[in-house]
Amino acid sequence: MADQALVVTEDDVRAMLLAGDSIVGQAGRSMLAKVLKGSRDKKLLAIGLDKSAGYGYFRSLTLDQITERVDWMILHDFFAIDYDRDMPLLVFTDRGWEIQIENMTELMLKQWEMWADTVPQDLDMTYLKDLNRSMILLFLEKVARTHDARYLPLLRQWAPIDYRKVREAIGKVIDYLEQGNSESPLMLEGAYRSFYYTPGEPLIEPRGSERLKCWECGKRFEWTVEEQDKFRMRGWKPPKRCESCRENRHGQREAWL
Repeated sequence: MADQALVVTEDDVRAMLLAGDSIVGQAGRSMLAKVLKGSRDKKLLAIGLDKSAGYGYFRSLTLDQITERVDWMILHDFFAIDYDRDMPLLVFTDRGWEIQIENMTELMLKQWEMWADTVPQDLDMTYLKDLNRSMILLFLEKVARTHDARYLPLLRQWAPIDYRKVREAIGKVIDYLEQGNSESPLMLEGAYRSFYYTPGEPLIEPRGSERLKCWECGKRFEWTVEEQDKFRMRGWKPPKRCESCRENRHGQREAWL
């Protein structure tokens, strides 16, 4: 389990989320640690994970030290453990996914900023085609928010190769930028909206007990940090019942046996 005194920065969090994006739902903690280490593991190389964002970010650390940081991400509600039969896989939590979407759209916008003045002649826009739709629409909103007409050639180059709904959204952004300064921001239907994370707020916050409501008796009960750690590292969902109701339920089961 991760050391409570472990120092993890916001840049570390973003890098681990970026690296995790290439393996979530497909591999577990050890593979993410290898990606962050920059490992030359044969399996890692065979599936192209050496090309993933965040590869080698923790190159100077040992695998054990990196795994500690991955576990820290689980305990702090960025990643979770899910099981495919008996195989523990890393997945994003809702909060982790929202932060990752913000990460990705900001990185995409920075990339476009580099291309804005001189659009590369051989630029292949198909890299955008099969990305998460709600994330793409959020990215388009961010492009519109810049009020920067330099993005128009990129948008026009992108539009013909994407699906109809995305083409329509691109068209709205083109119209918005061509109109000049608009007082109201462009809002695209289907663009991702955050519920668990507000862009700009601190990523790392002190952890404490949570108050949960028992599904059985309706009373509130305390879910301690120690219990949270146990549940998260085992891939369990938060408890639905208070300790008293859990004990009663356990007693009933024993009585039936």
